[in-house]
Amino acid sequence: MRCPTRPRPPRLLLAVLGAALLAAATACGPTTGATGPAAAHGPATATLTDLDPTPITPAPVPVLPATVHSFDGATVTVTDSSRIIAVDRYGTLTQTVYALGLGSHLVGRSTSAAFPAVHDVPDVAGGSGSINVEAVAAQRPTVFLTDTTSATPAIRDQLRALGITVVYFDPNRAMDTVAPQIEAVAAALGVPAAGHTLAARTHDEIAAATAAVPKQNPPPKIAFVYLRSTAITMLAGPNSGADALITALGGTDAGTASGLKEPFTPLTSEAMIAAAPDILLVMSDGLASVGGIDGLLKVPGIAQTPAGRGKRVVDMSDSVILSFGPNTGRVVTALAEALYGTTPA
Repeated sequence: MRCPTRPRPPRLLLAVLGAALLAAATACGPTTGATGPAAAHGPATATLTDLDPTPITPAPVPVLPATVHSFDGATVTVTDSSRIIAVDRYGTLTQTVYALGLGSHLVGRSTSAAFPAVHDVPDVAGGSGSINVEAVAAQRPTVFLTDTTSATPAIRDQLRALGITVVYFDPNRAMDTVAPQIEAVAAALGVPAAGHTLAARTHDEIAAATAAVPKQNPPPKIAFVYLRSTAITMLAGPNSGADALITALGGTDAGTASGLKEPFTPLTSEAMIAAAPDILLVMSDGLASVGGIDGLLKVPGIAQTPAGRGKRVVDMSDSVILSFGPNTGRVVTALAEALYGTTPA
């Protein structure tokens, strides 16, 4: 006896069913190995288990005098590094002095150098980052390390009039300048061998962390937004340091890609919408200053971006995210985990 033949579904119906199944699978989440902006969702905080840089050991003994070229064009001879003040906008110089094993020599820092190990070191720059010359003089520094952005021309004149030995450093931050600046600081403090050791360690950590960042296809557009209450909102662009960090994280700097010409540009809704970032990077204290994620979405233009619609915001401690110092490798690793939801191998 011959069995009846089941009617075959029309080809159109098969196509519709196939499309529906594919859509359902996509809605359930990305497949294994998915990359790009959809690899992680929602807000996240990038965290270092220890904000303190790791000092090299044993602690070096300075060999002085040391004559070095200062970034302001002067030649400076340092004869004593027993009382060091280090001030810059991101705490980089203080981190470097500490990681060189000379933390016990620090007698002054800026607010941005907020890692626990220097909590009791006097703050000589104040919350605004402006150097307080009287506070500097009160600490009787034998050498003052700063940069040409933190110390305005007027401040430089005052420091010179007080006879304080000052060595200036390049204020620009980038991945390829981290190691050279470490060596420059070490040379000024009379510990060049320690500088070579720390620079090599930091270089290797950065290279390993960058190589381990999950490859993104296409690269996500990431914008760094500087926040200090809703009164101060800035979008980072070329030569901000944030652009170099974003590149290391496998992304495209949204500010630079949108045509910004300055390192930081006052944020407008038009600029934010034009940048169209997939992800926002912010400092933790800055995010808190606007009321968290909900407050950030009220900043003009943010809610109209892909990042705003998906609440794709990653924050990290103000004291490390743009420091470009001895912690840089760990910063890249922590940010990659927060951005992509994976721990780099």
